[in-house]
Amino acid sequence: MKDEVPKPLRERTKAYALRIIKLYAALPRTTEAQVIGRQLLRSGTSVGANYREGYRARSSAEMAAKFGISIQELDETAYWIELLIEADSVAEPLVAPLLDETNQLIAIFTTSVRKLRQKGKGDGTTT
Repeated sequence: MKDEVPKPLRERTKAYALRIIKLYAALPRTTEAQVIGRQLLRSGTSVGANYREGYRARSSAEMAAKFGISIQELDETAYWIELLIEADSVAEPLVAPLLDETNQLIAIFTTSVRKLRQKGKGDGTTT
């Protein structure tokens, strides 16, 4: 569909994944922190991969579906971060910027999905 993925969101989702990896590496070695951390690692690093897959989609509907998965993964990531905070595994001030970035990315992807679905209704594709 496109030859090149736009750099800003591509780089932003990659930087996000790297921040998630660094957070996981810094977690306490307690069983609960590590179990939650592995879940965080899976969901947080998949956002950029789904974005890239969606950007290369063959239709607006396919792109919206992949971006929708990114939203789900971001929401799940927010959940794991909140659990880490509430379980006293990490201090909230340390992860507040990451949680903020999570919410910003959710807003960006939500807007994109809405626009793609509106576009899909206008061009005869199904959503």
